[in-house]
Amino acid sequence: MEKLKINVVIAGRTYPLSVSNTKEEEGMRKAANAINKLISMYEENYAVSDKQDVLAMCALQFASKVEISSIEEDFTNREVVDKIKELTDLVDSHLK
Repeated sequence: MEKLKINVVIAGRTYPLSVSNTKEEEGMRKAANAINKLISMYEENYAVSDKQDVLAMCALQFASKVEISSIEEDFTNREVVDKIKELTDLVDSHLK
């Protein structure tokens, strides 16, 4: 499969990328847009003089969202497994 060549702009710099399909292209463009919006928010609300600091804060925010989501998913999965075990035990106790 031939890769699509796209350019995304993050913090005023253009980055050439290769993507596999239009969905991946859309995802990359949306991600770049989200990063640029967050950069603008940090620059407007905080005294930052270095793009590196702003990009580090963006990376931290996005990475923490992924980690928090993973933690919440793990907790939900444990709750579901516990509830299934509880129901299985209840059914088993009624069948004995």
